[in-house]
Amino acid sequence: MEYRKLGKAGLPVSQLSFGTWITFGNQISYETAKELMVIAYESGINFFDNAEIYANGRSEEVMGSILKEVGWSRDSYAISSKVFFGSGGKLPTQRGLHRKHIREACDDALRRLQVDYLDIYFCHRPDKSTPIEETVWSMHQLFMAGKILYWGTSEWSAQEIMEAHMIAARHNLIGPVVEQPQYNMLHRQKVEVEFSQIYKTVGLGLTTWSPLASGLLTGKYNNGIKENYRLKRAELNWLAERNLVEENLTKVSELLNLAREIGTDLTRMAIAWCLKNPNVSTVLLGASKPEQLKHNLKAPDVVPLLTEEVMEKIENILKNKPIQPMF
Repeated sequence: MEYRKLGKAGLPVSQLSFGTWITFGNQISYETAKELMVIAYESGINFFDNAEIYANGRSEEVMGSILKEVGWSRDSYAISSKVFFGSGGKLPTQRGLHRKHIREACDDALRRLQVDYLDIYFCHRPDKSTPIEETVWSMHQLFMAGKILYWGTSEWSAQEIMEAHMIAARHNLIGPVVEQPQYNMLHRQKVEVEFSQIYKTVGLGLTTWSPLASGLLTGKYNNGIKENYRLKRAELNWLAERNLVEENLTKVSELLNLAREIGTDLTRMAIAWCLKNPNVSTVLLGASKPEQLKHNLKAPDVVPLLTEEVMEKIENILKNKPIQPMF
């Protein structure tokens, strides 16, 4: 396993990491969840990602129980959570990035995960109803209290991230060091263009999610959508509507052929393609079956196969390379 720095931060994270969205506390059993975490850890993964909203807190509870049971040394792995959506409560004070919810959500995450601190705490979405200054101060106070070591954002715009950094610089506070955006062959604009300057200025790290576009880049949807497929889940209708279009399915068919041509499969090729981006700190993997995770953990072996010629062939298939600004 290769390890990369989290942007300009000193924390080394495995190039592949493990996330629990949809699966833990929801789709799979406790024993399967435990097996997946053990496979990940023993393969060199040292970063495990979670959030308050995942299964309304149950995902964190499952992960916390597993961590307690396996007894890994706390200094051998990093763990994250995210704040914004809440853990199921519907009242106005139970979600958002205002000081009250940030503090209470952090305490709840620590309790559910059964840890004394979070290595990374993400603001899961921008909160348009709370001043960014209040959010930056709140995250800094969690840092000063020893409850978090680093904080970051997820699906924030470059402008919002830079505003947070300007506020932090103005008041000598700890600013965000990492963003967690969606990034895959079909979803590229934010990572490749919008953030292009802030990699250089503030040293933004990336923990990217959905390298397989929720399974579309495995090729399985080219034969129809089955009831047990991820994009059939009600909470993912928005992703299904965006991804399951004829244009994408045609591209996937051509990518499947290219993957076979270079001696691999599309799943590993798609993950390796994300790893080729030097601005990506770690690619989050999700899995519901042990054999699925074991297979995807071999993706780094495919990176050397993605030569300039192969990458050009991929671009010719995708036809979606973002246009860089001319200034």
